[in-house]
Amino acid sequence: MRFLAQLFPEFASQLDAMDALYAEKRLIDEKTYQFICFAVSIKARSKPCVLKHFKGALDAGASLQELAYILALVMREAAGADDCWTHDVLGDVADIIAGKVDCACKK
Repeated sequence: MRFLAQLFPEFASQLDAMDALYAEKRLIDEKTYQFICFAVSIKARSKPCVLKHFKGALDAGASLQELAYILALVMREAAGADDCWTHDVLGDVADIIAGKVDCACKK
């Protein structure tokens, strides 16, 4: 964000405005908000955000057991999604083996 704030401050300020608007209009409690952000941060592989929202959830009254459950849920859902997506992509293995593959890549 420092890069954007330095070279495209208008964009950075709009993100800040969006954050403020979202906080003003939030319809869920702080703990639920932190749980969602924690889960999304894990999936996005954002270490600073994982740490921020882990601590934010604790501060909002979450237990370590609840956070472990959220982590397990994210891992399980990601594994399921990866499994479904991969099986869909691979489709008919016989066609792939036969060389009937169109990856849409420029050669």
